[in-house]
Amino acid sequence: TEGRPGGVPGPPRRGGDQARRRRCGRPPEGPAQALMKRPTRRLAVLGLLAAPLTARAGAQIEEPLADSIRSALSAAIAQAAPPRPRFDDAEAREAYLRWLGVMSERLKHRKTETQIRIEFLETVWYEAKRAGLEPSLVLGLVQVESGFRKYAISTAGARGYMQVMPFWTRSIGDGDASRLFHMQSNLRFGCVILRHYLDIEKGDLFLALGRYNGSRGRPEYPNAVLAARRQWL
Repeated sequence: TEGRPGGVPGPPRRGGDQARRRRCGRPPEGPAQALMKRPTRRLAVLGLLAAPLTARAGAQIEEPLADSIRSALSAAIAQAAPPRPRFDDAEAREAYLRWLGVMSERLKHRKTETQIRIEFLETVWYEAKRAGLEPSLVLGLVQVESGFRKYAISTAGARGYMQVMPFWTRSIGDGDASRLFHMQSNLRFGCVILRHYLDIEKGDLFLALGRYNGSRGRPEYPNAVLAARRQWL
């Protein structure tokens, strides 16, 4: 009441309230805590927190394909499963085995079973090379798209390691979308599709990655993949 005429009590002091709460063992409530107490606002806050994750969860857009393109892509998908790699000389073989060992060590915390991890890396290497892509680029894309989860499904319906949309199985496959949960099939579809987008964009990787994600021209997804790729060089 000090300093106010007539002894009229003034508004409570915030410092006093906070001190009393501290004495009672309760920390002072911040604005974020107060906001999270309200159900509707809590949902909004959680949505904002999730935004960076969903920004990368796009999907390929179904586009009309020329008959020649459709035939070429279908042929690329239909070829036999990857054989054991063959090398022209011992140096190339040693480089491959060295790559396999280094990548296996880096991937160990994501895929703990050695046999599954090696088989995955062998298939990535084969399908990437077959499509004229860098294995490090494919690994970076898989990391961003699915976090190396074989059975990942996005909100848009994309499936598997490389988050391939089911319409591709109708366009250039046999129509069986369940194949996208098969490791080798998913990696083949994904690599063939990315190669197709690179050809459309005349080798522009930034635009091709954006097209793969359904966000052509925006930087978030290409930047994320290229940043992830550096972990697999």
